Amino acid sequence: MLGKRVLSAAVLIPIVGGAVYVGGLWFSALVALVALLAGYEYLAMMRHRELAPSYFLGLPLIALFVADAQWPRLGLLRWGLALFPLAALTVEVFHGNAPGSLMNWALTIAGAVYIGFAISHFIRLRATDEGTWWVTVALVGTWVCDTGAYFVGCGIGKTKFFPRISPMKTWEGAAAGFLCGLLATVLLGCFLLGLAVGRAIVLGVLLVLGATFGDLAESVIKRQAGVKDSSNLIPGHGGMLDRVDSLLFVAPIVYYFATAGSKLPF
Repeated sequence: MLGKRVLSAAVLIPIVGGAVYVGGLWFSALVALVALLAGYEYLAMMRHRELAPSYFLGLPLIALFVADAQWPRLGLLRWGLALFPLAALTVEVFHGNAPGSLMNWALTIAGAVYIGFAISHFIRLRATDEGTWWVTVALVGTWVCDTGAYFVGCGIGKTKFFPRISPMKTWEGAAAGFLCGLLATVLLGCFLLGLAVGRAIVLGVLLVLGATFGDLAESVIKRQAGVKDSSNLIPGHGGMLDRVDSLLFVAPIVYYFATAGSKLPF
């Protein structure tokens, strides 16, 4: 398992790094691909509970969130958020009040917002001043947090951390992930972005909390759906949603910190 995880990371990290460096449409295309794969997995997981959220409406809404981040002047989000929820509810009318209709509608829209809107913040973040470095801090800080939690949790973890949600996670692993992610974020924030130490610490705390609860939030979804992984797309890592669950929380946190952090009094 560890060998597969390392090999997958060795293949994927250079691809992500190259897209972050190049930016523009290449980066947005990668974000869109990741979002659509994660969205497909999410919608497929819901069908394990004999529900039927709409691929036809859910995936285009995810793509719309990404497109709005790339071309914000077009105002796609405004009409999309009016059109898609109403269209999805109209579809359920033609299902004739079938059992689960309201749940299918809610899951379609909620899933698209959860994945599409959250991950679109990476595109907005990349477009800010020093966007390359902000995205780098977000990605590396999250990866270091996840890696520290994984290795310490597997090695010495004993005390269960939210066992009804994620039985393998431990407090020891969570603490290690917090400290590793915090240290990585502070160092990167200071050296890459020139942040004051106090501001970098605030960013680090927010990032590792986002990464931790992003991971746990997806675990809630998987437990409710009755599956272990969102798919087996990435050897050693599970599905795409399993790989980006932490980042879905981290991306908005770092974006709003980058755009409003200058107002902090330190």
